[in-house]
Amino acid sequence: MKCPFCNQDNTRVVDSRPVDDTNSIRRRRLCDACGRRFTTYEKVESIPLTVIKKDQNREQYDRNKIQAGILRACYKRPIPIEKIEEMMDAVEGEIFHTEEKEISSNKIGEIVMDHLKDLDPVAYVRFASVYREFKDVSTFMDELKKFMN
Repeated sequence: MKCPFCNQDNTRVVDSRPVDDTNSIRRRRLCDACGRRFTTYEKVESIPLTVIKKDQNREQYDRNKIQAGILRACYKRPIPIEKIEEMMDAVEGEIFHTEEKEISSNKIGEIVMDHLKDLDPVAYVRFASVYREFKDVSTFMDELKKFMN
């Protein structure tokens, strides 16, 4: 495994532990060249998942797209990155738990919003405002009222 800091390939595992709710292992690694630590995740390769977009186009599932949306929603919020990573793992676990070969982007968005609702209300509203494409203030207020109940 190459070090993301100095690009040397002489790294070693210093700690391994399973990740809750997923079939993956979290590994803490140490670079022998620069002495810095970093984390990697090892996962079982699964059946390719296809996402059905709103316009009915299909594309390969990409964890990075979901992660980018979650990180944008959590921007400048007091949420530790570990909590975001745990939530991302839980979202992905739920997505793959369906054992379907295709899933709609709407379903993925709903799963993410369910998890964000528990993590941070501001991040939830930010994500919902983009995901639900609020057209005006009244639809935005309706969503806020749902969250308050």
